[in-house]
Amino acid sequence: MSKPVLSARNLTKRFGGLVAVMDVSLDLFKGKVHGVIGTNGAGKSTLTNLLSGDLPPTTGSIFYKGMELFDLPQHRVSRLGIGRSYQKTNIFPAFTVFENVRLAAQALHQRPFQFWKRAGSFADVNQITERAIHAVGLSDKRKIQAFAMSHGEQRQLEIAMCIAGEPEVLLLDEPLAGMGHSEAERMIDLISRLKNDHAIMLIEHDMDAVFSVSDYLTVMVNGQVLESGTPERIRTSDKVQQAYLGYGEDSHV
Repeated sequence: MSKPVLSARNLTKRFGGLVAVMDVSLDLFKGKVHGVIGTNGAGKSTLTNLLSGDLPPTTGSIFYKGMELFDLPQHRVSRLGIGRSYQKTNIFPAFTVFENVRLAAQALHQRPFQFWKRAGSFADVNQITERAIHAVGLSDKRKIQAFAMSHGEQRQLEIAMCIAGEPEVLLLDEPLAGMGHSEAERMIDLISRLKNDHAIMLIEHDMDAVFSVSDYLTVMVNGQVLESGTPERIRTSDKVQQAYLGYGEDSHV
């Protein structure tokens, strides 16, 4: 097996007396989707915040391509090659699709000593922008203001903004939230295509979606890993059925 692009080892995050994530380890590989599932409050979003640099771990280590990300702020983690989306769509509604994605591309290709030039004059940034828009299937929407698009299209736009930073890792936090069936299908197809060039961690409550697109799954309960394995192993796990999926007699979900 190839080496993981991103690894977490024994991650723990405490907020005073509350332990949100406890002793979590996982590996993300290029070409694979690693699904993370669990009930609300299981620690999934906190785990994403730790991996993206939005939060520092209390204990534990994170390695990107073998390099430990010790106490690096979020903007430096992003520039290294780790992109993320958020539960709440994080875009500029009044800007067009192209303008939103170009801003993300500019963040990677900064030119502090050329501030007098128009943003649209940088050919390399424009090319990256167009590639990202095309990759998520929004080329025909490039001149439309973001607020005028459907919820599903706005989520596609947010992912385009992520990949405009040219990351190798994508951390996707509930990208299907609030979508109808057809929009969810398009997002699943997009994630399946993006994994060819990325290592992806997917947090999602839509069980049909997460089982269909994931190559590997981690189930979290109360901040801890309950079970990890292939979708088939997770589907047939007595522990998962009882604690999360709600099939066992002792299930509390």
